[in-house]
Amino acid sequence: MQPTWFSIALVAAWLAGFPFFAGAATGTCNEGTVFEDADRDGQRDPAERGLSGVRVSDGQRMVKTDSQGRYRLPPGSGPTVFVIKPATHALPRRDDGLPDFWRPVQAGPYPEPARGGRSAAIPACPGFALQPLAESLDGPLHVLVFGDPQPKSAVDVDHYRRDIVEPLVGRHHARLGLSLGDIVDDDLSLYPAMKAATARLGVPWLHVPGNHDLDVDAGRDEDSLRTFRRHFGPDTYAWEVPEATFVVLDDVAYQPGTKPAYVGGLREAQFGFLSAYLATAPRDRLLVLAVHIPFFDTARPGAPPTFRVADRKRLFALLRDFPQVLLLSAHSHTQRHMFHGATTGWHGAKPLHEFNVGATCGAFWSGVADAVGIPDATMADGTPNGYATLDVDGGEYRLGFHPARDPADTQIGLHAPKVLRQSAYPAFGVYANVYMGADDSRVEYRIDDGDWRPMAKVLQSDPRLLAENARDNAAETLRGYDRSPEAAPSHHLWRGTLPTDLAVGEHRIEVRFLDPWRGEQHARTSYTLQAATP
Repeated sequence: MQPTWFSIALVAAWLAGFPFFAGAATGTCNEGTVFEDADRDGQRDPAERGLSGVRVSDGQRMVKTDSQGRYRLPPGSGPTVFVIKPATHALPRRDDGLPDFWRPVQAGPYPEPARGGRSAAIPACPGFALQPLAESLDGPLHVLVFGDPQPKSAVDVDHYRRDIVEPLVGRHHARLGLSLGDIVDDDLSLYPAMKAATARLGVPWLHVPGNHDLDVDAGRDEDSLRTFRRHFGPDTYAWEVPEATFVVLDDVAYQPGTKPAYVGGLREAQFGFLSAYLATAPRDRLLVLAVHIPFFDTARPGAPPTFRVADRKRLFALLRDFPQVLLLSAHSHTQRHMFHGATTGWHGAKPLHEFNVGATCGAFWSGVADAVGIPDATMADGTPNGYATLDVDGGEYRLGFHPARDPADTQIGLHAPKVLRQSAYPAFGVYANVYMGADDSRVEYRIDDGDWRPMAKVLQSDPRLLAENARDNAAETLRGYDRSPEAAPSHHLWRGTLPTDLAVGEHRIEVRFLDPWRGEQHARTSYTLQAATP
Protein backbone atom coordinates (compact mmCIF):
# COMPACT_ATOMS: atom_id res chain seq x y z
CA MET A 1 0.00 0.00 0.00
CA GLN A 2 1.35 3.43 -0.94
CA PRO A 3 1.75 5.79 2.03
CA THR A 4 -0.64 8.72 2.16
CA TRP A 5 0.41 12.28 2.87
CA PHE A 6 -1.42 11.94 6.19
CA SER A 7 0.60 8.86 7.21
CA ILE A 8 3.84 10.55 6.18
CA ALA A 9 2.96 13.54 8.33
CA LEU A 10 2.22 11.25 11.29
CA VAL A 11 5.62 9.54 10.98
CA ALA A 12 7.37 12.90 10.68
CA ALA A 13 5.60 14.16 13.77
CA TRP A 14 6.49 10.98 15.66
CA LEU A 15 10.16 11.33 14.75
CA ALA A 16 10.10 14.98 15.75
CA GLY A 17 9.17 13.91 19.26
CA PHE A 18 12.60 12.32 19.71
CA PRO A 19 15.37 14.89 20.06
CA PHE A 20 18.13 12.66 18.67
CA PHE A 21 16.29 12.00 15.41
CA ALA A 22 15.02 15.56 15.12
CA GLY A 23 18.50 17.02 15.58
CA ALA A 24 20.05 14.67 13.04
CA ALA A 25 17.32 15.17 10.50
CA THR A 26 17.15 18.94 10.57
CA GLY A 27 20.81 19.70 11.23
CA THR A 28 19.97 21.80 14.30
CA CYS A 29 21.14 21.33 17.86
CA ASN A 30 18.08 22.65 19.68
CA GLU A 31 17.44 18.98 20.47
CA GLY A 32 19.92 16.23 21.22
CA THR A 33 21.46 14.00 23.84
CA VAL A 34 24.09 14.02 26.57
CA PHE A 35 25.75 10.68 27.32
CA GLU A 36 28.48 9.23 29.51
CA ASP A 37 31.50 8.43 27.37
CA ALA A 38 32.73 5.55 29.52
CA ASP A 39 35.53 4.48 27.18
CA ARG A 40 36.57 8.10 26.60
CA ASP A 41 36.63 7.85 22.81
CA GLY A 42 34.25 10.74 22.18
CA GLN A 43 31.69 8.50 20.47
CA ARG A 44 28.49 7.01 21.85
CA ASP A 45 28.55 3.22 21.93
CA PRO A 46 25.38 1.12 22.40
CA ALA A 47 26.22 0.38 26.03
CA GLU A 48 26.85 4.00 27.00
CA ARG A 49 23.96 5.53 28.89
CA GLY A 50 22.34 8.90 28.58
CA LEU A 51 22.91 11.22 31.51
CA SER A 52 19.93 12.77 33.24
CA GLY A 53 19.78 16.15 34.94
CA VAL A 54 22.60 17.72 32.91
CA ARG A 55 21.98 21.38 32.09
CA VAL A 56 22.06 22.50 28.45
CA SER A 57 21.64 26.08 27.28
CA ASP A 58 21.51 28.29 24.20
CA GLY A 59 22.95 31.26 26.06
CA GLN A 60 19.52 32.47 27.12
CA ARG A 61 17.31 29.54 28.13
CA MET A 62 18.40 26.48 30.09
CA VAL A 63 16.93 22.97 30.27
CA LYS A 64 17.88 19.70 31.93
CA THR A 65 18.25 16.36 30.20
CA ASP A 66 15.58 13.74 30.84
CA SER A 67 16.07 10.21 32.16
CA GLN A 68 17.46 9.14 28.77
CA GLY A 69 19.87 12.05 28.51
CA ARG A 70 17.73 13.91 25.98
CA TYR A 71 17.19 17.67 25.92
CA ARG A 72 14.99 20.01 23.94
CA LEU A 73 15.38 23.78 23.80
CA PRO A 74 12.62 26.05 22.49
CA PRO A 75 12.98 27.26 18.90
CA GLY A 76 14.55 30.63 18.25
CA SER A 77 17.74 29.77 20.12
CA GLY A 78 20.98 31.71 20.14
CA PRO A 79 23.84 30.86 17.75
CA THR A 80 25.31 28.07 19.92
CA VAL A 81 24.04 25.34 22.21
CA PHE A 82 26.32 24.16 24.99
CA VAL A 83 26.40 21.73 27.85
CA ILE A 84 27.22 23.11 31.28
CA LYS A 85 30.04 20.81 32.33
CA PRO A 86 29.13 19.31 35.71
CA ALA A 87 31.78 19.02 38.38
CA THR A 88 31.53 15.23 38.23
CA HIS A 89 32.71 14.87 34.63
CA ALA A 90 35.34 15.97 32.13
CA LEU A 91 35.03 16.69 28.42
CA PRO A 92 36.79 15.30 25.36
CA ARG A 93 38.99 17.61 23.30
CA ARG A 94 38.28 18.88 19.83
CA ASP A 95 40.88 18.57 17.10
CA ASP A 96 42.15 22.06 17.95
CA GLY A 97 42.64 21.14 21.61
CA LEU A 98 39.64 23.04 23.00
CA PRO A 99 37.08 21.30 25.22
CA ASP A 100 34.16 19.90 23.21
CA PHE A 101 31.16 21.42 24.97
CA TRP A 102 29.29 23.39 22.30
CA ARG A 103 27.47 22.95 19.01
CA PRO A 104 26.38 25.54 16.44
CA VAL A 105 22.59 25.73 16.40
CA GLN A 106 22.01 25.64 12.65
CA ALA A 107 23.63 23.35 10.09
CA GLY A 108 24.89 24.98 6.91
CA PRO A 109 27.64 27.45 5.97
CA TYR A 110 28.63 30.27 8.25
CA PRO A 111 28.49 33.84 6.97
CA GLU A 112 31.82 34.82 5.47
CA PRO A 113 33.89 36.41 8.27
CA ALA A 114 34.86 40.03 7.87
CA ARG A 115 38.46 39.85 9.13
CA GLY A 116 40.22 36.61 8.39
CA GLY A 117 39.42 32.93 8.60
CA ARG A 118 37.22 30.78 6.40
CA SER A 119 33.58 29.84 6.47
CA ALA A 120 32.80 26.16 6.98
CA ALA A 121 29.80 23.89 6.85
CA ILE A 122 28.33 22.80 10.16
CA PRO A 123 27.66 19.06 10.46
CA ALA A 124 24.48 17.56 11.85
CA CYS A 125 24.34 17.73 15.61
CA PRO A 126 26.21 14.95 17.47
CA GLY A 127 25.53 14.21 21.13
CA PHE A 128 27.50 15.75 23.96
CA ALA A 129 30.01 13.33 25.51
CA LEU A 130 30.81 13.64 29.21
CA GLN A 131 33.68 11.57 30.51
CA PRO A 132 34.05 10.27 34.06
CA LEU A 133 36.91 11.95 35.88
CA ALA A 134 40.02 9.87 35.27
CA GLU A 135 41.28 10.07 38.84
CA SER A 136 40.57 11.65 42.16
CA LEU A 137 41.71 15.25 42.33
CA ASP A 138 43.99 15.98 45.27
CA GLY A 139 45.08 19.43 46.35
CA PRO A 140 43.73 22.83 45.35
CA LEU A 141 42.45 23.77 41.93
CA HIS A 142 45.13 25.67 40.03
CA VAL A 143 44.08 27.94 37.15
CA LEU A 144 46.22 29.87 34.66
CA VAL A 145 44.74 33.29 33.86
CA PHE A 146 45.89 35.25 30.80
CA GLY A 147 44.80 38.83 30.19
CA ASP A 148 44.86 40.21 26.63
CA PRO A 149 47.29 38.07 24.58
CA GLN A 150 46.47 40.47 21.70
CA PRO A 151 48.93 39.70 18.88
CA LYS A 152 48.63 41.92 15.83
CA SER A 153 50.79 39.71 13.60
CA ALA A 154 52.39 36.29 13.32
CA VAL A 155 55.48 37.85 14.90
CA ASP A 156 53.46 38.70 18.02
CA VAL A 157 51.99 35.18 18.11
CA ASP A 158 55.58 33.96 18.29
CA HIS A 159 56.28 36.41 21.14
CA TYR A 160 53.26 35.00 22.98
CA ARG A 161 54.42 31.44 22.38
CA ARG A 162 58.02 32.01 23.51
CA ASP A 163 57.39 34.55 26.27
CA ILE A 164 54.28 33.12 27.96
CA VAL A 165 53.47 29.60 26.80
CA GLU A 166 56.76 27.76 26.33
CA PRO A 167 58.17 28.59 29.78
CA LEU A 168 55.06 26.96 31.28
CA VAL A 169 54.94 23.81 29.15
CA GLY A 170 55.61 20.81 31.37
CA ARG A 171 56.20 23.03 34.41
CA HIS A 172 52.73 24.04 35.56
CA HIS A 173 50.16 22.05 37.52
CA ALA A 174 47.03 23.83 36.29
CA ARG A 175 43.78 21.98 35.61
CA LEU A 176 42.12 24.87 33.78
CA GLY A 177 43.06 27.97 31.79
CA LEU A 178 41.33 31.29 31.08
CA SER A 179 42.05 33.96 28.46
CA LEU A 180 40.22 37.17 29.37
CA GLY A 181 39.55 38.59 25.91
CA ASP A 182 41.38 40.31 23.08
CA ILE A 183 42.65 36.93 21.97
CA VAL A 184 44.01 38.82 18.95
CA ASP A 185 44.36 42.48 18.00
CA ASP A 186 41.68 42.76 15.26
CA ASP A 187 43.29 40.23 12.88
CA LEU A 188 40.91 37.29 13.40
CA SER A 189 42.88 35.12 10.98
CA LEU A 190 45.39 34.65 13.82
CA TYR A 191 42.90 32.58 15.86
CA PRO A 192 44.15 29.15 14.67
CA ALA A 193 47.76 30.02 15.50
CA MET A 194 46.75 31.28 18.94
CA LYS A 195 44.74 28.15 19.64
CA ALA A 196 47.66 25.97 18.60
CA ALA A 197 50.08 27.87 20.85
CA THR A 198 47.81 27.78 23.91
CA ALA A 199 46.92 24.11 23.36
CA ARG A 200 50.54 23.23 24.17
CA LEU A 201 49.70 23.86 27.82
CA GLY A 202 47.55 20.71 27.74
CA VAL A 203 44.61 21.82 29.89
CA PRO A 204 40.99 22.73 29.08
CA TRP A 205 41.05 26.39 28.05
CA LEU A 206 38.16 28.85 28.24
CA HIS A 207 38.10 32.02 26.15
CA VAL A 208 36.39 35.32 26.85
CA PRO A 209 35.73 37.63 23.86
CA GLY A 210 37.19 41.14 23.87
CA ASN A 211 36.64 44.34 21.94
CA HIS A 212 39.43 43.39 19.51
CA ASP A 213 37.69 40.09 18.74
CA LEU A 214 34.68 41.71 17.05
CA ASP A 215 33.36 41.36 13.51
CA VAL A 216 33.23 45.08 12.81
CA ASP A 217 30.94 44.64 9.79
CA ALA A 218 28.15 43.44 12.11
CA GLY A 219 25.05 45.59 12.20
CA ARG A 220 24.24 44.82 15.83
CA ASP A 221 25.85 43.55 19.00
CA GLU A 222 24.25 40.08 18.77
CA ASP A 223 26.07 39.42 15.47
CA SER A 224 29.44 40.91 16.38
CA LEU A 225 31.10 37.64 17.44
CA ARG A 226 30.37 35.34 14.48
CA THR A 227 34.03 34.54 13.88
CA PHE A 228 34.83 34.23 17.57
CA ARG A 229 31.98 31.74 18.08
CA ARG A 230 33.10 29.68 15.11
CA HIS A 231 36.52 29.23 16.68
CA PHE A 232 35.83 29.28 20.43
CA GLY A 233 32.12 28.51 20.87
CA PRO A 234 29.62 30.44 23.01
CA ASP A 235 30.39 33.87 24.37
CA THR A 236 28.35 33.34 27.56
CA TYR A 237 28.40 30.03 29.44
CA ALA A 238 29.15 28.23 32.70
CA TRP A 239 31.71 25.57 33.67
CA GLU A 240 31.77 23.64 36.94
CA VAL A 241 34.60 21.91 38.76
CA PRO A 242 34.51 20.49 42.30
CA GLU A 243 36.20 23.55 43.81
CA ALA A 244 34.57 26.41 41.88
CA THR A 245 32.00 27.52 39.35
CA PHE A 246 33.09 29.67 36.40
CA VAL A 247 30.75 31.91 34.44
CA VAL A 248 32.21 33.37 31.24
CA LEU A 249 30.49 36.52 29.95
CA ASP A 250 30.83 38.63 26.84
CA ASP A 251 30.62 42.09 28.38
CA VAL A 252 31.59 44.03 25.24
CA ALA A 253 28.38 45.72 24.06
CA TYR A 254 29.08 46.60 20.43
CA GLN A 255 27.62 49.93 19.26
CA PRO A 256 28.20 50.10 15.49
CA GLY A 257 28.25 53.57 14.04
CA THR A 258 28.88 55.33 17.34
CA LYS A 259 31.90 56.63 19.22
CA PRO A 260 33.00 54.83 21.23
CA ALA A 261 32.03 51.74 19.22
CA TYR A 262 31.52 49.65 22.35
CA VAL A 263 30.76 49.95 26.04
CA GLY A 264 30.84 47.50 28.92
CA GLY A 265 27.45 45.85 29.35
CA LEU A 266 25.29 42.77 28.94
CA ARG A 267 22.47 41.79 26.55
CA GLU A 268 18.99 40.83 27.69
CA ALA A 269 19.58 37.23 26.58
CA GLN A 270 22.62 37.05 28.86
CA PHE A 271 20.53 38.14 31.82
CA GLY A 272 18.09 35.38 30.89
CA PHE A 273 20.88 32.82 31.06
CA LEU A 274 22.29 34.23 34.29
CA SER A 275 18.91 34.25 35.99
CA ALA A 276 18.25 30.64 34.98
CA TYR A 277 21.72 29.33 35.77
CA LEU A 278 22.48 31.18 39.01
CA ALA A 279 19.18 29.97 40.47
CA THR A 280 20.61 26.42 40.23
CA ALA A 281 24.33 27.12 40.73
CA PRO A 282 25.97 25.63 43.83
CA ARG A 283 26.53 28.06 46.69
CA ASP A 284 29.04 25.95 48.59
CA ARG A 285 31.94 26.81 46.31
CA LEU A 286 33.61 29.89 44.85
CA LEU A 287 31.76 31.61 42.00
CA VAL A 288 34.12 33.20 39.45
CA LEU A 289 32.91 35.61 36.76
CA ALA A 290 35.35 36.02 33.86
CA VAL A 291 34.90 39.06 31.61
CA HIS A 292 36.97 41.40 29.47
CA ILE A 293 35.91 44.97 30.29
CA PRO A 294 36.27 45.89 33.99
CA PHE A 295 33.09 46.46 35.96
CA PHE A 296 34.54 49.59 37.59
CA ASP A 297 34.46 52.88 35.70
CA THR A 298 37.66 54.11 34.03
CA ALA A 299 36.21 57.08 32.13
CA ARG A 300 37.65 60.56 32.35
CA PRO A 301 35.54 63.10 34.27
CA GLY A 302 32.56 64.13 32.18
CA ALA A 303 32.83 61.15 29.80
CA PRO A 304 30.16 58.43 29.60
CA PRO A 305 30.66 55.43 31.94
CA THR A 306 32.83 52.63 30.58
CA PHE A 307 30.37 50.05 31.96
CA ARG A 308 26.61 50.57 31.85
CA VAL A 309 25.55 51.38 35.41
CA ALA A 310 22.12 49.70 35.15
CA ASP A 311 23.66 46.48 33.84
CA ARG A 312 26.20 46.38 36.66
CA LYS A 313 23.53 46.90 39.32
CA ARG A 314 21.35 44.20 37.78
CA LEU A 315 24.23 41.73 37.62
CA PHE A 316 25.39 42.47 41.16
CA ALA A 317 21.85 41.88 42.44
CA LEU A 318 21.98 38.37 40.94
CA LEU A 319 25.29 37.69 42.72
CA ARG A 320 24.34 39.08 46.11
CA ASP A 321 23.34 35.83 47.80
CA PHE A 322 26.51 33.94 46.86
CA PRO A 323 28.86 33.86 49.85
CA GLN A 324 32.11 33.82 47.86
CA VAL A 325 32.41 35.64 44.50
CA LEU A 326 35.48 36.72 42.53
CA LEU A 327 35.43 38.91 39.42
CA LEU A 328 38.25 38.57 36.85
CA SER A 329 38.61 41.21 34.14
CA ALA A 330 41.30 42.52 31.79
CA HIS A 331 41.23 45.15 28.96
CA SER A 332 43.10 47.96 30.72
CA HIS A 333 46.68 46.72 30.09
CA THR A 334 47.40 47.67 33.68
CA GLN A 335 46.80 45.77 36.91
CA ARG A 336 44.52 46.64 39.82
CA HIS A 337 42.45 45.28 42.68
CA MET A 338 39.00 46.82 43.07
CA PHE A 339 36.63 46.15 45.96
CA HIS A 340 33.05 47.01 45.04
CA GLY A 341 30.60 48.43 47.55
CA ALA A 342 27.43 50.50 47.61
CA THR A 343 28.87 53.23 45.38
CA THR A 344 29.19 50.74 42.49
CA GLY A 345 25.92 48.95 43.20
CA TRP A 346 27.15 46.06 45.35
CA HIS A 347 25.17 45.37 48.53
CA GLY A 348 26.56 42.04 49.67
CA ALA A 349 27.71 41.13 53.15
CA LYS A 350 31.34 41.98 52.32
CA PRO A 351 33.09 43.92 49.53
CA LEU A 352 33.07 42.27 46.10
CA HIS A 353 36.63 41.68 44.87
CA GLU A 354 37.51 42.36 41.23
CA PHE A 355 41.02 41.53 40.02
CA ASN A 356 41.79 43.47 36.85
CA VAL A 357 44.54 41.25 35.45
CA GLY A 358 47.58 42.63 33.66
CA ALA A 359 48.07 41.66 30.03
CA THR A 360 50.18 38.79 28.77
CA CYS A 361 51.11 41.09 25.89
CA GLY A 362 51.86 43.85 28.41
CA ALA A 363 51.78 47.10 26.49
CA PHE A 364 50.85 45.47 23.18
CA TRP A 365 54.22 43.74 22.70
CA SER A 366 56.00 47.11 22.66
CA GLY A 367 59.36 48.32 23.90
CA VAL A 368 62.97 47.43 23.30
CA ALA A 369 63.57 43.76 22.45
CA ASP A 370 65.88 41.63 24.56
CA ALA A 371 68.68 39.32 23.38
CA VAL A 372 66.19 36.75 22.04
CA GLY A 373 64.04 39.31 20.27
CA ILE A 374 61.09 39.57 22.69
CA PRO A 375 59.95 43.13 23.49
CA ASP A 376 60.11 44.48 27.03
CA ALA A 377 56.29 45.02 27.02
CA THR A 378 56.10 46.81 30.42
CA MET A 379 52.59 48.20 30.95
CA ALA A 380 51.75 51.88 31.44
CA ASP A 381 51.51 51.45 35.23
CA GLY A 382 54.97 49.87 35.41
CA THR A 383 53.76 46.27 35.71
CA PRO A 384 55.79 43.82 33.60
CA ASN A 385 53.90 41.64 31.18
CA GLY A 386 53.05 38.19 32.52
CA TYR A 387 50.16 36.03 33.69
CA ALA A 388 48.09 35.42 36.79
CA THR A 389 47.22 32.30 38.74
CA LEU A 390 44.14 31.41 40.76
CA ASP A 391 44.21 28.66 43.38
CA VAL A 392 40.99 27.47 45.03
CA ASP A 393 40.87 25.23 48.07
CA GLY A 394 37.97 24.72 50.47
CA GLY A 395 36.02 27.63 48.99
CA GLU A 396 38.91 30.07 49.61
CA TYR A 397 40.99 31.51 46.78
CA ARG A 398 44.55 32.73 46.35
CA LEU A 399 45.77 34.97 43.55
CA GLY A 400 49.23 35.47 42.14
CA PHE A 401 50.90 37.43 39.36
CA HIS A 402 54.00 36.16 37.57
CA PRO A 403 56.21 38.31 35.32
CA ALA A 404 57.02 36.57 32.05
CA ARG A 405 60.27 34.55 31.95
CA ASP A 406 61.37 35.80 35.37
CA PRO A 407 63.07 33.01 37.33
CA ALA A 408 62.94 35.17 40.48
CA ASP A 409 59.17 35.70 40.09
CA THR A 410 59.72 39.34 41.08
CA GLN A 411 56.80 40.85 42.97
CA ILE A 412 58.17 44.35 43.68
CA GLY A 413 59.91 46.64 41.22
CA LEU A 414 62.23 49.15 42.89
CA HIS A 415 63.60 52.48 41.67
CA ALA A 416 66.01 54.62 43.69
CA PRO A 417 68.72 57.19 42.86
CA LYS A 418 72.21 55.79 42.59
CA VAL A 419 73.93 58.67 44.38
CA LEU A 420 72.85 61.42 46.78
CA ARG A 421 74.90 64.12 48.51
CA GLN A 422 75.49 63.52 52.18
CA SER A 423 73.52 66.00 54.33
CA ALA A 424 71.44 67.20 51.36
CA TYR A 425 67.80 68.02 52.00
CA PRO A 426 65.99 64.61 52.01
CA ALA A 427 63.86 65.27 48.94
CA PHE A 428 64.44 62.02 47.07
CA GLY A 429 62.96 58.60 47.64
CA VAL A 430 62.79 54.96 46.79
CA TYR A 431 59.72 53.87 44.83
CA ALA A 432 58.23 50.40 45.16
CA ASN A 433 55.88 49.18 42.46
CA VAL A 434 54.05 46.35 44.24
CA TYR A 435 52.41 44.52 41.36
CA MET A 436 49.77 42.81 43.52
CA GLY A 437 49.32 45.75 45.86
CA ALA A 438 45.89 47.11 46.83
CA ASP A 439 44.80 50.34 48.51
CA ASP A 440 45.10 48.82 52.00
CA SER A 441 48.36 46.92 51.44
CA ARG A 442 51.08 47.25 54.07
CA VAL A 443 54.36 48.22 52.41
CA GLU A 444 57.41 49.05 54.54
CA TYR A 445 61.12 49.83 54.04
CA ARG A 446 64.30 50.02 56.04
CA ILE A 447 67.85 51.23 55.53
CA ASP A 448 70.86 49.14 56.58
CA ASP A 449 68.87 46.69 58.73
CA GLY A 450 67.34 49.55 60.72
CA ASP A 451 63.77 49.83 61.88
CA TRP A 452 60.96 49.14 59.43
CA ARG A 453 59.03 52.26 58.45
CA PRO A 454 55.80 52.56 56.44
CA MET A 455 55.96 53.72 52.85
CA ALA A 456 53.37 56.18 51.53
CA LYS A 457 51.02 55.10 48.75
CA VAL A 458 51.22 57.58 45.87
CA LEU A 459 49.24 57.94 42.65
CA GLN A 460 52.15 58.67 40.32
CA SER A 461 53.86 57.19 37.30
CA ASP A 462 56.53 54.56 37.84
CA PRO A 463 59.94 56.33 37.63
CA ARG A 464 61.46 53.34 35.83
CA LEU A 465 58.99 53.69 32.96
CA LEU A 466 59.41 57.47 32.94
CA ALA A 467 63.14 56.89 32.46
CA GLU A 468 62.39 54.53 29.56
CA ASN A 469 60.13 57.18 28.02
CA ALA A 470 63.01 59.67 28.28
CA ARG A 471 65.38 57.26 26.54
CA ASP A 472 62.84 56.78 23.73
CA ASN A 473 62.46 60.54 23.40
CA ALA A 474 66.21 61.11 23.24
CA ALA A 475 66.86 58.38 20.66
CA GLU A 476 67.42 59.50 17.06
CA THR A 477 66.28 56.15 15.65
CA LEU A 478 63.60 53.69 16.73
CA ARG A 479 64.73 51.52 19.61
CA GLY A 480 62.09 48.88 18.87
CA TYR A 481 59.14 48.19 16.59
CA ASP A 482 56.87 50.14 18.98
CA ARG A 483 58.18 52.31 21.79
CA SER A 484 57.16 51.69 25.39
CA PRO A 485 53.86 53.23 26.47
CA GLU A 486 53.70 56.67 28.01
CA ALA A 487 53.82 56.18 31.78
CA ALA A 488 50.45 56.54 33.52
CA PRO A 489 49.66 56.83 37.25
CA SER A 490 49.98 53.47 38.96
CA HIS A 491 47.45 52.21 41.53
CA HIS A 492 50.12 50.14 43.31
CA LEU A 493 53.08 52.49 43.82
CA TRP A 494 54.62 53.39 47.21
CA ARG A 495 57.33 55.90 48.16
CA GLY A 496 59.79 56.11 51.04
CA THR A 497 62.13 59.07 51.65
CA LEU A 498 65.85 58.22 51.61
CA PRO A 499 67.85 59.63 54.54
CA THR A 500 70.97 61.66 53.76
CA ASP A 501 72.29 62.02 57.33
CA LEU A 502 74.11 58.68 57.27
CA ALA A 503 77.79 57.91 56.73
CA VAL A 504 79.44 58.35 53.36
CA GLY A 505 79.26 55.14 51.35
CA GLU A 506 76.75 52.57 50.15
CA HIS A 507 73.51 51.94 52.04
CA ARG A 508 71.16 49.02 51.62
CA ILE A 509 67.44 49.51 50.96
CA GLU A 510 65.00 46.70 51.71
CA VAL A 511 61.26 46.79 51.00
CA ARG A 512 58.69 44.30 52.21
CA PHE A 513 55.06 43.75 51.29
CA LEU A 514 52.62 41.48 53.07
CA ASP A 515 50.89 39.66 50.22
CA PRO A 516 47.57 38.29 51.57
CA TRP A 517 47.94 35.09 49.52
CA ARG A 518 51.69 34.49 49.16
CA GLY A 519 53.02 35.87 52.42
CA GLU A 520 55.80 38.39 52.92
CA GLN A 521 57.58 39.53 49.74
CA HIS A 522 60.93 41.35 49.74
CA ALA A 523 62.98 43.44 47.31
CA ARG A 524 66.40 45.03 47.73
CA THR A 525 68.52 47.74 46.18
CA SER A 526 71.02 50.35 47.39
CA TYR A 527 72.14 53.97 47.07
CA THR A 528 75.38 55.76 47.83
CA LEU A 529 76.02 58.93 49.83
CA GLN A 530 78.95 61.08 48.71
CA ALA A 531 80.55 64.05 50.40
CA ALA A 532 80.61 67.24 48.38
CA THR A 533 81.63 70.86 48.91
CA PRO A 534 80.28 73.97 47.17
